[in-house]
Amino acid sequence: MPPVPASRKHSDSSRSFSQTPIRTVVLFFCASLYACGAPGVPTPPKPLLPKPVQDLAARQQGDAVVLSFTLPKESTEGDQLVSPPAIEIFRAQRPAGGAEKITTHLIYTVPPNLVDTYEHEGKIEFRDPLDPATLKGQEMVYMVRTRASRKRASDDSNVISARVFSAPPAPTGIRATVTESAIELSWTPPPRDASSAGFTTYRVYRAELASGAVIPAKFSYVAQAKLAVPLALLAPATSTSFRDTNFNFGLTYVYVVRSLTDVQGQPIESGDSAPYVVTPKDVFPPGAPQGLVSVFVPATAEAAAHIELSWDINAEPDLAGYWIYRSEQPDTPGRRINTELLLTPTFRDMTTLQGKRYTYRVTAVDRSGNESSFSTPLTVTLPQ
Repeated sequence: MPPVPASRKHSDSSRSFSQTPIRTVVLFFCASLYACGAPGVPTPPKPLLPKPVQDLAARQQGDAVVLSFTLPKESTEGDQLVSPPAIEIFRAQRPAGGAEKITTHLIYTVPPNLVDTYEHEGKIEFRDPLDPATLKGQEMVYMVRTRASRKRASDDSNVISARVFSAPPAPTGIRATVTESAIELSWTPPPRDASSAGFTTYRVYRAELASGAVIPAKFSYVAQAKLAVPLALLAPATSTSFRDTNFNFGLTYVYVVRSLTDVQGQPIESGDSAPYVVTPKDVFPPGAPQGLVSVFVPATAEAAAHIELSWDINAEPDLAGYWIYRSEQPDTPGRRINTELLLTPTFRDMTTLQGKRYTYRVTAVDRSGNESSFSTPLTVTLPQ
């Protein structure tokens, strides 16, 4: 309240006195609001700020720059984000001369409901398609922010740059042969031209289709199909072939191969080859059992005379069991005499007759139902 001039102090004394209680009430009310945290007065909540991205990386793959980073799951105050934040991607082209300070501009926004479509092995992967013909040798600079509130985005991520070059052409003509121990891939190398100078090797990638997934009629890009396991690097290949020994029969795999070149110390991948789909089936029977031998056991008070057979155990990891065949003619397989697969390499034939001659053969069966060829036949003559 402004100070009162001295000439008016007495003439205004009555009005000043009458207002004293009002001023006292107002001051007391204001002090109460301050002391009690202003109950009843709505305070705008602070906007939720995700932690800034700190591991942004960039690489060229074909005619695109692939950005990868870990999506924050907490706010700057340590609170868990209940849903994925939106992603804002900024880009700039560093001018000739390599200016230190450049301004990036927003080029893409990924809304929260689409963020999961860009997740790959725990990270976000985003492709920024470019035209290497017009940007060859240019340095592209990237930065990202995330946003959990319309009011404010996160702080800037680390800034990363990638120089754009002409990518090598992709391999063609991928084909595969399924063997018992590997899916053997081969392909036709891309033509060597000026853009493929420095070409050194290939990279083989594999994805696994989800059970029951339908492959599109024009299947040109792996992401067009529903995947159980996303596309991932299997291994580099220095020649135009590769053996994939880590597979399971009955699953459906999608393979793509990329060429790899080195330009000024920067590895540049081609785009994907045409995808190749294969469902390996186990049509490979186990090896024939070996070492079949027999022992004649004479009759006792407890058991009739019989033949006990044994053989070497098969080494196949998918072995299901064995069948026993018996014939009274050495040159014919005869009939199967066990009603269920034997889980161990032994068998007791209790249906023999004295004075008879029997020829035995054994086969091995795997879990896919493939039956081996016969073991070497064993002929046994029982005494009278």
